[in-house]
Amino acid sequence: MAKDKIVLAYSGGLDTSVILKWLKETYNAEIIAFTADIGQKEELDGLEEKALATGASKVYIEDLRDEFAQDFIFPMFQAGSLYEGQYLLGTSIARPLIAKRMVEIARKEGAIAIAHGATGKGNDQVRFELTAASLAPEIEVIAPWRSEAFREQFPGRAEMIAYAEQHGIPVQASASKPYSTDRNLLHISFESGVLEDPWFDPSADENKDMFVLSVAPEDAPDVAEYVELTFEQGNCVAVNGEQLSPLQVMETLNEIGGKHGIGRVDMVENRFVGMKSRGVYETPGGTILFTAHRKMESLTMDREVMHLRDSLISKYSSLVYNGFWFAPERLAIQVLVDESQKHVTGTVRLKLYKGNVIGAGVQSSLSLYNPDIATMEADPSKAYDQNDATGFIRLNALRLKVAASVHGSTVHGAVLEEAGVNR
Repeated sequence: MAKDKIVLAYSGGLDTSVILKWLKETYNAEIIAFTADIGQKEELDGLEEKALATGASKVYIEDLRDEFAQDFIFPMFQAGSLYEGQYLLGTSIARPLIAKRMVEIARKEGAIAIAHGATGKGNDQVRFELTAASLAPEIEVIAPWRSEAFREQFPGRAEMIAYAEQHGIPVQASASKPYSTDRNLLHISFESGVLEDPWFDPSADENKDMFVLSVAPEDAPDVAEYVELTFEQGNCVAVNGEQLSPLQVMETLNEIGGKHGIGRVDMVENRFVGMKSRGVYETPGGTILFTAHRKMESLTMDREVMHLRDSLISKYSSLVYNGFWFAPERLAIQVLVDESQKHVTGTVRLKLYKGNVIGAGVQSSLSLYNPDIATMEADPSKAYDQNDATGFIRLNALRLKVAASVHGSTVHGAVLEEAGVNR
């Protein structure tokens, strides 16, 4: 009798290695391991052999880097996404792509379920499962960390490390260095273990070996480097004059940014599941791209279009962070974003120096900046009559004057008196 099949999101790390073995034993099922190559580099070495040795009946390792850059990273950056003012959503944006391919493989293989190693306290479980719900509602999702039996067997990472050693499963984590990492084309994240203490300083000299994609800013070159990014309709298409694909853009900028210590973030963020968590991120190329894109928009986007798009940044970022990439509201916002980017074309020059991304010039044939109008000298274009500002200000001040005349002796008056202003 044929066994049921389960498709597991497999990274080869501690959690998914243990989970692969546990699923096979607990469900008496064939485990199909799936790994998406989204830029983990050397982390993929030997992964197929390891999965098979751990008990997988079949292994899929697929290069999704081009799709990741073109269909996920670039559209998100066009939207100006930045979660809680700091996080460029490197892990968040990868999950819908991985889950999308998982359900496609599950259907192809006739699997009854997909499984993931996301903790029951984290955001990734939500991202995987909301994607599956959007794309394949008929497929079951197995989340071992939400199983009491699993948690009783593995109450902590020490027990998982011991289990891996017992079953001959090699893992990177150790009792002395127990933080977890997640790497892709956009970033690498670090969390848990010693990082759960928000007073712990990962930038200290003794912790420098934790970082992967960037040098410490103080160790970066003492000479600044200039880089030019060319945009067409909101997407970067060339770096320093060389035409590149979205994947090549990310790889090139990661290398340049990492050399200059660009893109390190250490933050305590609000997880969707309700708790605060501490994460450390390296996003060198993404930080350069984000800054350049914003500067390109400043020259070429209509004011009201920009402000409308900007009013949706928080919403869009939360949708990505919370796992609603395939939700109708994110897709609807993306249509507006795409429209807003039609004229975001030109070249941005940046100066990189010891962790800083500094604007050094922007130009475009579609520039809305007119120096003849903006000049503080005489306006040769005659497009702006300074006398018009009198009526403009008078009309905008009208409601303020009316309110002050009505409420001035109460709320507004109290404010003025407190400020020491005589009425």
